[in-house]
Amino acid sequence: MIMKSSLIISMLMVAVFLMASCGNTNKQETKVEAETKDSVIVKDEVVLTTEQYKVAEIKIGIVEQRNLSSLVKVNGVLDVPPQNAVSVSAPMGGYLRSSGLLPGQAVHKGQVLAVIENPEFVDMQQEYLESKSRMIFLEQELKRQQELRKEDVNAAKTLQQVSSEYNMMVAKMAGLRQKLALIGINANSLTPGKIARTANLYSPINGFVTASNVNRGKYVAPTDVLFELSNKSDMHLVLNVFEKDVRQLRVGLPIRFALANETEYNRQATVYLIGKATSADGTIPVHCHLPSSTDPSLLPGMYVKALIETRTDNVNALPIEAVVESDGKNYIFVQKDTAQGTVNFKMIPVVKGTEEGGYVAVTFPEGFDASAARIVVKGAYAVLSAMKNVEE
Repeated sequence: MIMKSSLIISMLMVAVFLMASCGNTNKQETKVEAETKDSVIVKDEVVLTTEQYKVAEIKIGIVEQRNLSSLVKVNGVLDVPPQNAVSVSAPMGGYLRSSGLLPGQAVHKGQVLAVIENPEFVDMQQEYLESKSRMIFLEQELKRQQELRKEDVNAAKTLQQVSSEYNMMVAKMAGLRQKLALIGINANSLTPGKIARTANLYSPINGFVTASNVNRGKYVAPTDVLFELSNKSDMHLVLNVFEKDVRQLRVGLPIRFALANETEYNRQATVYLIGKATSADGTIPVHCHLPSSTDPSLLPGMYVKALIETRTDNVNALPIEAVVESDGKNYIFVQKDTAQGTVNFKMIPVVKGTEEGGYVAVTFPEGFDASAARIVVKGAYAVLSAMKNVEE
């Protein structure tokens, strides 16, 4: 009986001990969980030491109110109007006897571009001089017949016949004179002893040579383009704007553009004509006027990139480098407080807007007091990097 009682007491003591052990274990686990919870890194905050702050060259600034323009980015080309671009051909063909013009060379209106030789030129001049001589005879004969007719000496039919021949010769002379002018020969300067087998090809505009497709001795047909000339006095931009962006445009909008190899959009232009038809690639041509075409660095055919300023808004703005991207979202860092030897930063999500002149428009989350915020305007990526390292 005594042994049985002792056994029962022992079992009770073991049970009590086990229950106490379980209780302690639960308390320790709870304590560990609490400690772990307290030590979790807050993902939107980071603390830097004063030394890290200096090494990163962090600068603090505030939100600025700036007038930023909403921009449409487009590409295009420098061009001249149709009347300022000319293709020069030899109207009657022939052999090139002289031509020394190179692409880029300046020319003026009336300047000789090339000398063409063609046997037909001789025939045309000869025919013109013969016709001229015949017309002089017919003119005198017509006067004689008119005088005789007044005296009723000749028949009316004879006068009519001479008059008809004279009018036909006048028409023939006019046609030959135009043909000679077409090949560059002045009919008034022709004499029986002065017939040339060559004719000059003259420049119809002031400008410069953009293409030269000739060489001495080459035979050229009337359809061959010998020279291409361009006058850049009325050069303009032709921008290719997508359909979705055209609705934002209107005549008079300012444009900033740059050549393909330039980084700064320092050149100016103005929209003056918006196309009414869409091309195969879904763009609409927009013609823009240049304030001056005298810049020697601008040439027809050059590719350009441009920014069309559709409107200007007064917005909250920060330097572009103040906004960082992480996991597909944009953030800024705000300095919260400074303890002994440390600086605390908080990451705030923002929405980026228009970028212009090194600044970007930003929209802050609801409830954020931007006016009092001390924002990292330089070294934001260094703060982000420090945050990533702590999280790892």
